Amino acid sequence: MIPVLGAIGVWLFGWWLNSRLACGPYADTKTVRFLAPLIFGLTVIAIWELLVRGLDVPLVILPAPSVIAVRFADSLPILWADFVQTIIKGALSGYIIGCGSAFLMAIAVDRWDFLRLGLLPVGNFVAALPIVGTAPILVMWFGFDWHSKAAVVVVMVFFPMLVNTVAGLREATAMQRDLMETYAATYWQSFLKLRLPAAMPFIFNGLKISTTLALIGAIVAEFFGSPTLGMGFRISTSVGQLSLDMVWAEIVVAALAGTAFYGLVAMIEKGVTFWHPSQRG
Repeated sequence: MIPVLGAIGVWLFGWWLNSRLACGPYADTKTVRFLAPLIFGLTVIAIWELLVRGLDVPLVILPAPSVIAVRFADSLPILWADFVQTIIKGALSGYIIGCGSAFLMAIAVDRWDFLRLGLLPVGNFVAALPIVGTAPILVMWFGFDWHSKAAVVVVMVFFPMLVNTVAGLREATAMQRDLMETYAATYWQSFLKLRLPAAMPFIFNGLKISTTLALIGAIVAEFFGSPTLGMGFRISTSVGQLSLDMVWAEIVVAALAGTAFYGLVAMIEKGVTFWHPSQRG
């Protein structure tokens, strides 16, 4: 009962503190917008620690945050090697290849209507295929190293990026396109000066969606075959060994990497599309 009361007390204190910040005179400042989610996250971690310790929850069910932190600190070399194998080699390379090729294909689709009519329906079909079905096939085709994980990532990010870019390139209105034609602009002049800038919010939307898909694809693909390295491999083997603290340490690495990756793309978007209404203020 005492751990439950302590958790309730911590929750109420965090609620009160966040309410004071949200309703105070500095509610719209960057400091408060940073502190509010930080306080909420620390409150959840404190409640987690209190309940797991106080109720003697077994390690194989849910380890305490302190146990996860200790395992994280003790396994830094292993976690770093897994990070390089899965995120840098598999996810990042597949992300660059998939999004880059999707952008070039979107230009071709926008240029020639027969590609739009023939390719996009096929793309919607392929995008609906489950990763658990395509990943084993690609692993058999490209081998058990990071190349097959990059191939899975390419398949996962290609069509979301393609659909968003094609939609963005059609964002310019007919009046704007007619105005460019009255100035005797060529296709590429109209593309670079009108349609590509107008498509930037859509392009970055596809890039942000693909950041999450890339990490998921690279990690899940390692469940179907990989060398003795990688985050997916480590998670699957640690679950078999009932080493749940190691599993959660890998989850923390994946969460930090995904957040940093998404934040980097969002930061670039803010600098590129500063003129868009979504970035004002």
